[in-house]
Amino acid sequence: MAKTSTSAKKIQAASSGDNRPYAFRTYAPEVLRDALRQMYLIRRFEEGAEESYTRGLIHGTMHLSIGQEASAVGTCLGLRDSDQITSTHRGHGHCIAKGAEVGRMFAEFFGKETGYCKGRGGSMHIADVARGNLGANGIVGGGIPIAVGAALSMKMQKRDDVVICFFGDGANNEGAFHEALNMAAIWKLPVVFVCENNKYGMSVSTERSTAVKHIADRAAAYAMPGVTVDGNSLSAVTEAVDAAVARARAGEGPSLVENLTYRHRGHSKSDRNRYRSKDEIEEWVARDPIGRFEAELQEYGVMDQAQIDSLRAEVETEIAEAIEFAKNSPSPRPEDATRFVYTA
Repeated sequence: MAKTSTSAKKIQAASSGDNRPYAFRTYAPEVLRDALRQMYLIRRFEEGAEESYTRGLIHGTMHLSIGQEASAVGTCLGLRDSDQITSTHRGHGHCIAKGAEVGRMFAEFFGKETGYCKGRGGSMHIADVARGNLGANGIVGGGIPIAVGAALSMKMQKRDDVVICFFGDGANNEGAFHEALNMAAIWKLPVVFVCENNKYGMSVSTERSTAVKHIADRAAAYAMPGVTVDGNSLSAVTEAVDAAVARARAGEGPSLVENLTYRHRGHSKSDRNRYRSKDEIEEWVARDPIGRFEAELQEYGVMDQAQIDSLRAEVETEIAEAIEFAKNSPSPRPEDATRFVYTA
């Protein structure tokens, strides 16, 4: 479903006595239903990619965000088409949340001409500029300065659009993170830094790698707001990001939002996952963001079980058709191997 303007998604503000979660007080029911569809789409896309990898249809590696769907969808829920994002090596969910077509994403994975980067980029380099996705990035922290540059462009053009900069907990110890946040704050740029803290930078825990307890605490050093939220709650993520986006649109500068979440799979397909205990993984799987959001949709009368089952079936069909599209798409010709490939 194409993204609409923010105002078209919002519903009239609820009364002060409304105790529903933020997203249910703020967004129209059809938007919430589509948010669940996007979460399903991300989950099944990545499971489909994993299955395709096992069957030899995809080569190389990939970094799955299964378990982190609320962070991607909740962050992008209130964005406009004209807003932009930068992504990470674990960025499939960000792409889909910003409106990417799963058929073209699978085609990119399969190395086909119909992929977003004509099969030349693969999992870690999908970009969809028409939808505001400036691209995933295989370099840890590589998207952070790009987001600041895009935000500077917006400010110079006097636009009231914003840039969302996704990055992982490992990137908060990169020099680019500190330089970019400092520059964004000095120039009051319209960028929201969204850290998806899934507890591990590859195999090293944040407790062993980061001096501060919460990455959002680092915002204070750059005179910007910082907030840490439950990254497995779509409503909590949306509330924090919406506030930061509103601040950026008003010309008040950047913010840092830290979404505490967890990846159910290893760092990549080559990760043997020996640094995490079975109990820890099971504990986080029990907090699965999709199940939580399904329960909320039913609790607040937005969807019933039959509608949820129907939506799941629709997504299954969409994923199956997307994989067939990718399989049947043409491969690049050997003589065209260097077309669309650039170097500085």
